[in-house]
Amino acid sequence: METTSTSAQAPPPADPADSATAPAPVKGKAVRPGDKVFRGLSRGSGITLLVIMAAIAAFLAYRASIAVSKDSVNFLTAFEWNPQGDPPAFGIGVLAFGTVVSSLIAMVIAVPVAVGIALFVSHYAPRRLAAPLAYVIDLLAAVPSIIYGLWGALFLVPYLDGLTRWLDQFLSWTTVFEMSNPGSPARSIFTVGILLAIMILPIITNVSREVFLQAPKMYEEAALALGATRWETIRTSVLPFGRSGIISASMLGLGRALGETMAVATVLSPGFLFSWHILDPGSGTFAQNIAAKFNEADDFGRDALIASGLVLFVITLLVNGAARWIIARRKEYSGADA
Repeated sequence: METTSTSAQAPPPADPADSATAPAPVKGKAVRPGDKVFRGLSRGSGITLLVIMAAIAAFLAYRASIAVSKDSVNFLTAFEWNPQGDPPAFGIGVLAFGTVVSSLIAMVIAVPVAVGIALFVSHYAPRRLAAPLAYVIDLLAAVPSIIYGLWGALFLVPYLDGLTRWLDQFLSWTTVFEMSNPGSPARSIFTVGILLAIMILPIITNVSREVFLQAPKMYEEAALALGATRWETIRTSVLPFGRSGIISASMLGLGRALGETMAVATVLSPGFLFSWHILDPGSGTFAQNIAAKFNEADDFGRDALIASGLVLFVITLLVNGAARWIIARRKEYSGADA
């Protein structure tokens, strides 16, 4: 009697050639020595940077606490600077106002112009013109700040007299553009803002240009194929892609504007006066005040200057943190998934 098998048919034997060429299973985690060295160097570099930043913050905080503890006025709101007085009286009200206002003026002027230049170089200018123009902009970023300061003092200040008088004549009703002494030279916060705008223009332009050149060509070609004009293509595909890059470039420029020293010290008239009239000479910034008074100050006066430097340090960290927060909110425009 024949018996029938109800079990499933056995699979065919494996080919010996396949088993010979199949990779052997990897046991454990194989790491090359070079990878270990690179990982250690990278981790050490990051830790070293954090240690340096912490050491700077600790030094500034320690020296600032010595000065602020002996200050007879409110350090954050007082409009005078006399650490050698009896009792000492100094505050950063004027310095904070001058630093913030001059940097805002620079950003308002520089960012639109820089983005326009970057778009022209990357999408409008012919290649024969774009390459030398980009090279010239790169050279402007390498000019020392003292050269900008000398140019501003000897050329910009005299030629801004007409503009300041015009602003005072037609916009004095805003109070901001009113001049207390129309005959005074244009060594004011407004002039400093224009000079800072010229200084940060190459930085913002270069970074924005490189970001615009990385925009996916398929999006631009698709927009053109649908009948969009060149400006509509840039507005719908290039600018959204480069938005985070523009923000990063603007923050880099703002960081330089906040901490600029020699150019501001060369152009701005020495004084410690608070005024809403940005065309009047005087006022001051954190960096300019430190550079002007550090050599002649005693130990306590230097502690007071270090306290103002701590405030500038905190402002810079806040600006960078705000930039990172804005970029993190707009990750869809970063181009990482393009």
